[in-house]
Amino acid sequence: MKLLKTAPYITLLFLLIFVCCDTKSEKADLIFINAKIWTGNKKQPLAEAMAISADTILAIGNTEQILKHTANSTKIVDIKSAFISPGFIDTHVHLMMGGNALLSVRLNDANTPKEFIKRINKHTKTLKPNQWVLEGNWDHTLWGGELPNKKWIDADTPNNPVAIYRLDGHMILANSVALKLAGIDKNTPEISSGKIIRNPDGTPTGILKGHAMNLVLNKIPPMSEPHKIKSLNAATQYLLSNGVTSVHDVDSLGTYSAAKKLKEQNKLAIRLYLAKPLNRYNQAFNMSNEHNKWLKTGLVKGFVDGSLGSHTAAFHEPYSDQPQDKGYFITNEEKLYTDIYEADKANLQITVHAIGDRAIHSLLNLYEQLIKEHEKKDRRLRIEHAQHLAVNDIKRFKELGVIASMQPYHAIDDGRWAETLIGTTRMQNTYAFKSLLNANAKLVFGSDWPVAPATPLEGIYAAVTRRTLDNKNPDGWVPQQKITVVEALRAYTKDAAYASFDEKTKGTLEKGKLADFVILNEDITTIDPIKIKNVQILQTYVGGKKRYDHKN
Repeated sequence: MKLLKTAPYITLLFLLIFVCCDTKSEKADLIFINAKIWTGNKKQPLAEAMAISADTILAIGNTEQILKHTANSTKIVDIKSAFISPGFIDTHVHLMMGGNALLSVRLNDANTPKEFIKRINKHTKTLKPNQWVLEGNWDHTLWGGELPNKKWIDADTPNNPVAIYRLDGHMILANSVALKLAGIDKNTPEISSGKIIRNPDGTPTGILKGHAMNLVLNKIPPMSEPHKIKSLNAATQYLLSNGVTSVHDVDSLGTYSAAKKLKEQNKLAIRLYLAKPLNRYNQAFNMSNEHNKWLKTGLVKGFVDGSLGSHTAAFHEPYSDQPQDKGYFITNEEKLYTDIYEADKANLQITVHAIGDRAIHSLLNLYEQLIKEHEKKDRRLRIEHAQHLAVNDIKRFKELGVIASMQPYHAIDDGRWAETLIGTTRMQNTYAFKSLLNANAKLVFGSDWPVAPATPLEGIYAAVTRRTLDNKNPDGWVPQQKITVVEALRAYTKDAAYASFDEKTKGTLEKGKLADFVILNEDITTIDPIKIKNVQILQTYVGGKKRYDHKN
């Protein structure tokens, strides 16, 4: 990709001479030509050129039309048949956790206990005494399913407390230093909606689930403002490199103050929609900033249950591998409804984490109750994850106007082992993308980063092929739930913008909308879907400015 040189383009030169004489057309700062543009706009789905003025799309269409917006100062870029899509909107990230994960020990692909221990040992050597070892995002299924134990790491971490997450965020491993700080020992009573895993003698192994995690997590000192900014900048660069131009940060752990400071310095390079905990709705930001292009608040997030991998997702029937276990609710229904009702009364947008079929059914019931008892309005209620659906609940998403906010990468990850936990029958409605679309539900996509990589191209690949990470399902895991590339693109762009009340300003490439877009080296709507995950992000633009270039 380079600035257009006039010598090899005689025909285009004559066109430029002609169109520059049109003084009536608004003039562009930047024009892209020779592109394959998927706009996301049903009225004009494809285009070959685009004009940009400041941070906004001035015009989009064919080359002759767009060159009418040329001025002497206009920069014309020939992208040589590269593919342009609206910028990807990731509707589910844990932004500060993701940034911290980039700065901390990375365990997501550690596939043996030896490698797990080695990485923690190496990282701890870079820390000062008493500094915490955090994040990690380990996956015990990679080495056969044995849960890690504090004994694995105690010898290497005698002076540093450790609290590292399982990749789903619903289980941590704490070392003896952290357990001591939290006052957890063999005499510690069990925690409601949580579990302390113990050795036969009652002593803790270091594994804490659900609310039991808070005994340790509450001892972690708050991040300093410089560390927040460092973490946010690391997260931003990672996301931009993957074509992500906007994110919904579903548990803003101090993101707002750091983002506000960067915005005031004109250094914020990605658009943020920030959530606060639902049970703190009375402390949440209001929706008075809905026209803010960069930093927006007003979303509150709650929880019904936990996760499949940690056996904390709530199901109607027991887990197939643990017949005595149906999972559990993290928040009881009465408390959850009170918070939902009050947050709705405060005009906050509500989203709630629900993974198991019993949790989703319960939440849909609460949403239905809210709609009946409260005033009619455009709520755009959301369910985060919505992974394992009861057949009769699928149609209720459309009936109640509930958005299914899902993460397709999880399907090709969980597909390696989920059948063992839930069996063949329930598996048919797991990550039921196609069934939801067939029911005319609104489906939006995200990553759950750092639980999974924030790579929309891999997410599209996952939704379209459903080929699991272990390559054991070449035709797709639960293949009847595959969707098309265009359907997946909409879930990452147009419909993702709708999920944050932003469909009038972004999510599609059309006149008057923000110039947020990504340039790819191949047209993902026409290539073999198996190749999508290997397509390269060439450049990412936010507000008409190049924020990422693969060459740099």
